[in-house]
Amino acid sequence: MRLLDVLLGLLLLSLHTPSCSAATDTVSPGNGLAGSDRLVSNNSKFALGFFKMDSKSSDTNPNSYLGIWFNKVRKLTPLWTANGDSPVIDPISPELAISSDGNLVILDQATKSVIWSTHANITTNGTVAVLLNNGNLVLQSSSNSSNIFWQSFDYPTDTLFAGAKIGWNKITGLNRRLVSRKNLIDQAPGLFSLELEPNGVGHLLWNSTIEYWSTGDWNGRYFGLAPEMIGAVMPTFKFVNNEQEVYFTYALRNEAAIVHTGIDVFGRGLVGVWMDSLQDWLINYRQPVVQCDVYATCGPFTICEDDADPICDCMKGFSKRSPKDWELGDRRDGCMRNTPLGCGSDRNKAGLTDKFYSLQSVRLPHDAKKVQAATSGDECSQVCLGNCSCTAYSYGEGGCSVWNGELNNVKQQSDASSDGNGEILYIRLAAKEVDAKEVPSVGRKKSGITIGVAVGASTAALGLMILGLMIWRRKGKCFTRTLENAQGGIGIIAFRYVDLQRATKNFSEKLGGGSFGSVFKGYLSDSVTLAVKRLDGAHQGEKQFRAEVNSVGIIQHINLVKLIGFCCEGDRRLLVYEYMPNHSLDVHLFKSNDTVLVWNLRYQIAIGVARGLAYLHTGCRDCIIHCDIKPENILLDASFVPKIADFGMAKVLGREFSHAMTTMRGTIGYLAPEWISGTVVTSKVDVYSYGMVLFEIISGKRNSSPDYFRDGEYSAFFPVQVARKLLNGEIGSLVDANLHGDVNLEEVERVCKVACWCIQDSEFDRPTMAQVVQFLEGLFEVHMPPVPRLLNAITGGSPI
Repeated sequence: MRLLDVLLGLLLLSLHTPSCSAATDTVSPGNGLAGSDRLVSNNSKFALGFFKMDSKSSDTNPNSYLGIWFNKVRKLTPLWTANGDSPVIDPISPELAISSDGNLVILDQATKSVIWSTHANITTNGTVAVLLNNGNLVLQSSSNSSNIFWQSFDYPTDTLFAGAKIGWNKITGLNRRLVSRKNLIDQAPGLFSLELEPNGVGHLLWNSTIEYWSTGDWNGRYFGLAPEMIGAVMPTFKFVNNEQEVYFTYALRNEAAIVHTGIDVFGRGLVGVWMDSLQDWLINYRQPVVQCDVYATCGPFTICEDDADPICDCMKGFSKRSPKDWELGDRRDGCMRNTPLGCGSDRNKAGLTDKFYSLQSVRLPHDAKKVQAATSGDECSQVCLGNCSCTAYSYGEGGCSVWNGELNNVKQQSDASSDGNGEILYIRLAAKEVDAKEVPSVGRKKSGITIGVAVGASTAALGLMILGLMIWRRKGKCFTRTLENAQGGIGIIAFRYVDLQRATKNFSEKLGGGSFGSVFKGYLSDSVTLAVKRLDGAHQGEKQFRAEVNSVGIIQHINLVKLIGFCCEGDRRLLVYEYMPNHSLDVHLFKSNDTVLVWNLRYQIAIGVARGLAYLHTGCRDCIIHCDIKPENILLDASFVPKIADFGMAKVLGREFSHAMTTMRGTIGYLAPEWISGTVVTSKVDVYSYGMVLFEIISGKRNSSPDYFRDGEYSAFFPVQVARKLLNGEIGSLVDANLHGDVNLEEVERVCKVACWCIQDSEFDRPTMAQVVQFLEGLFEVHMPPVPRLLNAITGGSPI
């Protein structure tokens, strides 16, 4: 979460601190809370009171809730709600008070009936409720503050406060978990939850039964499937698993930071930072990254498509059950049939037999039932028609599968570069619906400005892919054919798995690894060394395999890693590359070793990477956006010539397209603002990432290195230092101290300026990579760059 650390630092100087009237942080007997009254914590960070959510409909929302929110944030963001499932409905006027038995209660002021209560076991004569500086509402003894009978931290809703715990009390059985809200205005519990298992593994769950994301095991520093926790500067993490309890918590190094960590109504975990200049939340971390990976996010009888807008749509023959609920983010009821099925009815006796409509290239629904007796597609369809509760079937390599009742979790997988070809699902519909004169389904039609950007989206791109490589499947096995590259005349080798197993000595010499798999050293002969990437996971491995073959497999450039061949046998997916003896750039910049990259090499590496990206963006038949430029993906050959690697997240645009709507991808710390805002992306996202890499080439440290953040001084973020030093001419102090001043200051200044231009907030203000090459080669003068908006906030608005 490096980007989070940076943004938190940038935020601190731009935080707006609203004026606060004299307010108490305590509810005591006879001194309750009603109407617009508020409790405000002593540090003015949190407030508690009654609130209403804004309604998107024309109707007035009659529900009132008691909750806690950030007092310094003008946009109401409930962090905790007491009575989410028991709202106070107009015209009742509620009051928060201490009852006669010492509990904290919400009362109907007219009837004095209890609407909500803490239901604590009170063992003292006097209690008070206090809103603490960390946002925890506690019910405690009025004479002994350490005697706490109840606290809101034990009953979280959808937000994990800094300092609060998520996890189990093994003695009492108390399970502190986050639960999504029903929709954007209804604070009742929703379908999704985030919780720890008693063994300490975190999960996101649908209806508390189906897991769709996991943190993995705690390895002492972070959860195994959440490596973005590494190097976080602002938050500090703590995981405890002992005989009494198992929990996870985090703390902020600066308590003034306004951070929202929780789970949204759509079932995704999030981390957001309040941007006062935008008057809105900047959500810079989500899990799962892809909305369609949230189980049943669109509801029954729907199709989810990542790159579409909106992402959810009804299947053919169905319509939204409640359009109003969809507008509020509640799609749990999904879609309903337009025409009832004819099975078992008089219509069926009249010969109006139900028919099937095909959905192609989709992820199949959950809970399929296998029918071993059906050995063909026709037999499978007849099995489904013979059961009135059967709603769909699929027949493929795995045989016959049928589904009864609702169909959930169907995802369109039409983008061959990311999700594979998927399966064919046959939806059971009334004959009337299928007989309608419409083009058979081949996937959803995208709306708005969404553009298909994978290789194969256009005839030209598809043709190029076929010239480069042909891969097809038959009866569960992957057969390959090596074709000559149309431009280079160099063939791509189709390896057998057993040969690569032998070449790598059974994958014994590991060079490195990432989120998609591991890389091993191999030997084709005594003189030829290989790097073999073994892709892990059937889904992710297939995605990266296709993306890399469809991009780097059909191009050649001195600054792009060369794909020698591949292996595709059954579920095994391996890619074979030229071996880079000097490993990746991060090893030389950030890891302690005896060798230090001299400035001349750093400058040549910067130019080489720029040339490689320029070729990807403008030199190929199609524009290829790498989407994950970082030091780990820049490899160095024996002569330290840089080669861009790892095209598993790449997107390919036909030349008739200039931008694409796609799911967020890349590495936090190198992500352009448009990834976070969810707008369309262009090749300029690579320019931004490249700029962040330039800063690290200059300094020899991560941009978010803890060395830059001391004693709460977050303005030491390295890009901020560069912006300031460019103004006063002290650029020599920016360079890696390991170089001992042995640098070309003219080149350092040029790189600093280019880096600042590359990370401009607007893509239109960033140069193209072709222009970057010209700047670094000294063909054109680089003018002084303006400070990007976030940097401008922290430098006090100093003009450049």
